[in-house]
Amino acid sequence: MKNTYQASDRREKVVIAAREAAFKVLGECRRKKMRPEESFSALVEKAGMSERDIALSMQILYGTIQNMSYCDFIISQYSSLKIKKLEPRLLDILRLSVYQILFLAGIPHSAAVNEGVALAKKYANPRAAGFANALLRKITDDAAIGSLPEIPSENEYQYLSVKYSHPEWLVREFCDRIGAGGAGELLRANNANNLPITAQVNTLLTDSITVMSSLAADGVDASYHKWLKDCIELRNPGNIERLNVFINGCLYVQDAASRLAVSAADPKPGQFVIDGCAAPGGKSFAAAIMMKNSGRIAAFDISDEKLTNIRDGSARLGLGIVDAMNINAAEQSDMFLDRADVVLADVPCSNFGVIRKKPDVRNKAQQDIAFLPDMQLGILANLSKYVKPGGTLLYSTCTLLQRENENVIEAFLSGHPEFSAEGFLLPGIGCVPDGMITLWPHIHGTDGFFICKLIRKGWGSGRSQL
Repeated sequence: MKNTYQASDRREKVVIAAREAAFKVLGECRRKKMRPEESFSALVEKAGMSERDIALSMQILYGTIQNMSYCDFIISQYSSLKIKKLEPRLLDILRLSVYQILFLAGIPHSAAVNEGVALAKKYANPRAAGFANALLRKITDDAAIGSLPEIPSENEYQYLSVKYSHPEWLVREFCDRIGAGGAGELLRANNANNLPITAQVNTLLTDSITVMSSLAADGVDASYHKWLKDCIELRNPGNIERLNVFINGCLYVQDAASRLAVSAADPKPGQFVIDGCAAPGGKSFAAAIMMKNSGRIAAFDISDEKLTNIRDGSARLGLGIVDAMNINAAEQSDMFLDRADVVLADVPCSNFGVIRKKPDVRNKAQQDIAFLPDMQLGILANLSKYVKPGGTLLYSTCTLLQRENENVIEAFLSGHPEFSAEGFLLPGIGCVPDGMITLWPHIHGTDGFFICKLIRKGWGSGRSQL
């Protein structure tokens, strides 16, 4: 097989092809419900794949996950057996192969077919190789002449669900929110390929021009963000942690939408800021830079590993005001009552705003996320206790579901009259007069994100001073 890598352990040399690596990870995700990045990282660490092989394997793996429903539809039109009757390992192989045939123009169809058949011989039942060969060659022939089966269009939700490989219940949610046309554009944006890595410049140490010069010297394809100052987009940079600008603390990875949430909160030098759900640390870093590294930021999390990452990131960026603390955002901590000028509540959510970066997120079941609004409201209510009179409470999520966004805010305000929404300005977006905004991937080019700015009124307007 082509595109192989070799790695040694104590017993023997392991040789695995890039496609085989994608197959192994896809199967592990299916069996163990693992996140693909976790499984893939573990495989890479064990085997020591080259960057070229990693890139190919990841492209095939994530592309297959991204387009799985459509691949399944195509397979079902050519298979003599129903999808549910196919051996799971064989189905994984067929999915990976069909994705390459239909979506990867740079890979010859013959290579996709031959590699798929080889995987079937190695991992599936004895007759699977012949079955895979016949099915894949027929799909290849029909794709070449543009005669692939069309998706039935009578049911609009079902059509969009299959075409863009999103669960039908989620398609309905989006259609109800922004109409079928807008939902189609959103789903298409969610399936975009080769997205750049968005990073923010640490203006305490350098400027955008200097960072761009360093990236050019390192051979990185980079450009200024279209409308967000001191934001840079990197295309295919490889391991960003090896770049001089990253090592020297001049750059940190953060999407434009997340950066805008901190802009809405507008922390000032000398203030006390609480980042209630701080990991991975981007908002704390952005706030510290806006504050000119003057004041204090208490960054809460309950994972020692994540707190270590926040501390390491702060040290790399030279941000001395970030204090990573093992504190649960959902439980009251008396030492912070009525003390903070700004509280950031970027709460855990369903993540449906970042499907374009994490394609497996789309497959979350409704019942598995039903608890989120109550949890989000509880965290927001607890963190609100730390806001001093006149202070700011910034609620944000990276999801697009109304029940986790506007509905949570409505429920919070109904029980907390001491808070009210306040309008704000966002660079590149403009005025947000009612104090809340949803950012959409297909409209703003950012992660899907919800931002709401709340202000606590003075003493006597609600909760009394403690």
